[in-house]
Amino acid sequence: MNILANKNCFITGATGGLGKQISYFLAKKNCNLFLTATDEKNLKKLAKKLLSSNKDISVIYKSADLSKKSDLLSITKHAKKNFKKIDVLINCAGIFPIKKLSSATVDEFDYCMNVNVRAPFYLIKEFSRDMIRNKWGRIVNIGSSSSYSGFKETSIYCTSKHAILGLSRSVYEELKNHNIRTFAISPGSIKTKMGRKVKNQNYETFIQPEEVAKFLVDIISYDNEMIPNEIQLKRVHYE
Repeated sequence: MNILANKNCFITGATGGLGKQISYFLAKKNCNLFLTATDEKNLKKLAKKLLSSNKDISVIYKSADLSKKSDLLSITKHAKKNFKKIDVLINCAGIFPIKKLSSATVDEFDYCMNVNVRAPFYLIKEFSRDMIRNKWGRIVNIGSSSSYSGFKETSIYCTSKHAILGLSRSVYEELKNHNIRTFAISPGSIKTKMGRKVKNQNYETFIQPEEVAKFLVDIISYDNEMIPNEIQLKRVHYE
């Protein structure tokens, strides 16, 4: 049984290495998709490709800068206008600043926290209302191995990923009795454009984004009593 069929899914960071793969797998499940990212042209290309693979779904897109409150308001309004409700929220967008503590600025800290934490908080707050009303929902927050560890020159990023884990844990407890399942998925380094910024690691050993995306879609498809709500995805090889 495909419980995701005809569900309305909202995906941030949809044109990124992981977000794009999540979109593909959700389209295969016959989900209607609302896609957002910063580049309108890339969103249009992705939407066209998704529709060519499955003409039975609806794909809506709108570009946004998630650090701006006005853009957050705009995309939520646009999504509700087109889909009426959102059943599945995937908070995949994120930025990965690499800066020594001594050279990092408060503005850079604020920007990262706005994209990586405040935006997911806002979208969860907005879309969970309909999920509560309908007594069904899925919320996925993409964390990182940095949600559990600290690494040099990434103090801003690690702070944001620890925060998204704390947000996920709290939302899980608050919404679980409404039949809304919240997942914190924290993969190690992934073979994406962002992953190439990781220092002192072998890119060839990184996780394939397709694997993470398939795993994510599989676990949100479970609808029995079991829930793997907090998941770390690690690499087998590091050399």
